Amino acid sequence: MNKFNRKPEWLKVRMEVNKNFQGVRDIIQASHLHTVCEEAKCPNIHECWGRGTATFMILGDTCTRSCRFCAVKTGRPGIPDLKEPLRVARSVQEMKIKHVVITSVNRDELDDGGSDIWAATIRKVRELNPETTIEVLTPDFKGIKAQLYRVFDARPDIFSHNLETVPRLYRKVRPQARYERSLEVLKESSQTGLITKTGIMVGLGERFDEIISLMEDTVKNGVDILTIGQYLQPTMEHLPVSRYVPPEEFEKMQKAGIEVGLKHVESGPLVRSSYHSEEQYEKLTARRARVSI
Repeated sequence: MNKFNRKPEWLKVRMEVNKNFQGVRDIIQASHLHTVCEEAKCPNIHECWGRGTATFMILGDTCTRSCRFCAVKTGRPGIPDLKEPLRVARSVQEMKIKHVVITSVNRDELDDGGSDIWAATIRKVRELNPETTIEVLTPDFKGIKAQLYRVFDARPDIFSHNLETVPRLYRKVRPQARYERSLEVLKESSQTGLITKTGIMVGLGERFDEIISLMEDTVKNGVDILTIGQYLQPTMEHLPVSRYVPPEEFEKMQKAGIEVGLKHVESGPLVRSSYHSEEQYEKLTARRARVSI
C-alpha cells in the first residue's frame, strides 16, 4: 500500500447524515441536477449539506478535459439542457439558500463554451431569489472574451476561476489549461469590478517559494480571495499525493497570502473552493463597506 493512502488524523472527516443533509439530497435528485459535492467527491459534503448548502454543477456531469487531479468524469457530453437554469433557480428557492455557488464542467466542444447557459442560470437564480448572493466558479472558456463577458455581464456577486496549482506543474496536473490564460481570466473579472476569487491545491509537489510567487501573481491580477486546500487522490488512476501538508503549514500560507496583499485567504487541509464561501463574501463586503465610508 502506498503510504499516502493512509491519511493523517487532521484529514479524517466524521460523516453525519442529518435532516438537512437528506433534504438537500432529495431536492437535488428530484430536480435531476448535479453537484460538484458528489461528482468531485468533496470531503466536506456532509458538513455543507448538513447546513443546507450545496454547489450546483451545470452543463452536465461529463467534462471535455482530462485534468489529472479531478474526479469528474471525462468524455463526450450530452446536449445542454435549456431548462437547467430554471431547475437550479427553483432548487435554490426550495432550499432557501442565502449564498449559492454554481460551477460547471468544461464544454470546449460548444461554440459558446456553455456561456449562454451560464448567463441564463445566474439571471434565473437572481430572478427567483433576489436576496440570494451568487458565486460562480467557471472554466477558462479558452480565454475567449466574448464568452467570459457573457458571464461577467450577468453580474454574479463573486466570480471565481481556479488556478489549481503552480505553473511548473501545469503540464502534469492541467495539461489542457495554461497558467497565463487563467491569470488573464481573473484579471478580466477584476477589471469589470467583480469580487474575484481563485483556489489552489497543495500536496502535488509544489515548493513554498512557488506558492508565494503564485500569490503575488494573483494580487497583480486583482484577485481578492484565495483558497488553499490539500489535494486528495480520487482514484488510483489520478495523480498520487506528493505529501500531506500539516495544518501549521496552512496557517503559514494564510499569513503569507495576507502579507502579499490578498484580502482574504481560506487555508486548511479540508478547504475547497466553495468551503465557507458565504462567510468569505460577508467578510469581504463588510471590509469594502468600511473602506468606502
